[in-house]
Amino acid sequence: MNKPFILFVLFFFLNFLTGNEISGSRETAITRAIEKIGPAVASINVEQHISSVSFDPFFGFMYPREIYPMKSSGSGVVISPDGFVMTNHHVIENADKISVTLSGGSEYEAEIVGSDITSDLALLKLDGSDFPYAQLGSSEDLLIGEWVIALGNPFQLFSISNKPSASVGIISATNMDFGRLKSGKVFQDMIQTDAAINHGNSGGPLVNALGEVIGINTFIYTGSDQAQGSVGIGFAIPINSAKRVAKELRTTGHVDRGYSTGLVVQSVTQSISRYLNIPFSKGVIIVEVTEGSAAEGSGLEPGDVILTVNGEPVNKPSDIRSVIIDNDLRSGDKVTLKIFRDGNYKKVKMKLGKYKGNSYK
Repeated sequence: MNKPFILFVLFFFLNFLTGNEISGSRETAITRAIEKIGPAVASINVEQHISSVSFDPFFGFMYPREIYPMKSSGSGVVISPDGFVMTNHHVIENADKISVTLSGGSEYEAEIVGSDITSDLALLKLDGSDFPYAQLGSSEDLLIGEWVIALGNPFQLFSISNKPSASVGIISATNMDFGRLKSGKVFQDMIQTDAAINHGNSGGPLVNALGEVIGINTFIYTGSDQAQGSVGIGFAIPINSAKRVAKELRTTGHVDRGYSTGLVVQSVTQSISRYLNIPFSKGVIIVEVTEGSAAEGSGLEPGDVILTVNGEPVNKPSDIRSVIIDNDLRSGDKVTLKIFRDGNYKKVKMKLGKYKGNSYK
């Protein structure tokens, strides 16, 4: 009796004992993940009251004609048993009324706990307890090519079946940085996926094969200004960033982006370069370091020339602020400075401080 035949008999026997057929089950890691996360996926239903305006040519002024409700929808995910729901800011922006529908059709009025345009995230609260909720994973160790599932309410299909729609793909890329957009949003470290994300999927979860939320689906490339459907290039906010924002929104209702460096700098000009015998005329030179500030704690001194912040060249004082804003950095975050001091280049890490009144922390 050969070895392959023995293995086949053993496999048959084990399947017989466990009640499985030889053909195997149609269940996969994907179907199990959807079953696990599905009850926590929400349809976000938004109502706005829009005032239409008419122009009176005789008197030459505009006046409101009527107010009518405009409805839209998006997606969200319940992240705690006490009814906190994460979604996108743009899903609930300017909403007069928000309701949330969960799998099975149960509908709840939702209160906005906080919303943040910069991160494009919002936190809602449902009245009640013991809600099905999603397990939040980590976006630190994502694998290019691993399976992911996008769940949500594309084209309001949730209302037909009272269940979220699922699309499957892979992680196409990570750490996709778009910086600050004209809208004021800052998209950093975004997850790119080819799982179909369509109109209405915004705010829904991007889930790994273990059923853990690893991102919040946010926007897509459509290929043109007229097209609206998925072309296989979608982006999600990494869940580690989303968890941080959700925690701040839950605690204070807003995201505090105030920070302090304790630095006073000015651009290095040719005259300054000649006077101080600096072998270049770029960067910004530190003229003052506030006592007790983040800069002093990092060992920075007047006369140091800052050339880059987090790898980005700085040539005027506002460049430092732009790097911090474009990377959505806040008090407690660290930046890496490349400086020139006494004829040598060195790197210095500085932890941004919090500014309160006249004190630095």
